[in-house]
Amino acid sequence: MSQRSGHHFETRRLPTEPDAVAPDGAAVRLLGALGGGSMATFEVAPGQVTRCVQHRRVEEIWLFLSGRGEIWRRQAGHEELTAVESGVCITIPVGTRFQVRAAADAPLVAVAVTMPPWPGDDEAMPAEGPWIATRAPRGDDA
Repeated sequence: MSQRSGHHFETRRLPTEPDAVAPDGAAVRLLGALGGGSMATFEVAPGQVTRCVQHRRVEEIWLFLSGRGEIWRRQAGHEELTAVESGVCITIPVGTRFQVRAAADAPLVAVAVTMPPWPGDDEAMPAEGPWIATRAPRGDDA
């Protein structure tokens, strides 16, 4: 989503269909962007394990809205595996390797703020994580 400047207001309803697929394989629905950050939802399909990635320049804050699963994070020798579900908020500092896996019973959905706004496809670098990534099932999911 492009940055906005000046006195332009942006209004957007949560899209029914994903706008894109994130570098880790999650379905992305774009919400809004300003000069300092952008917001989107990320959906990991039931049973899906995302690809492990590491951001070059952005940091993120995620609030999980529904589903259950785990997020693995590692940075500068510190490693953490966190159970996530509705109401759990996590941070991903710049340079953190991370990977997500959803429980098999429902999609895992989070809303995330990216600071600064997502700069483009080369932002996420592939990284080594604890799990083997799987693809989202085809059909109703992205």
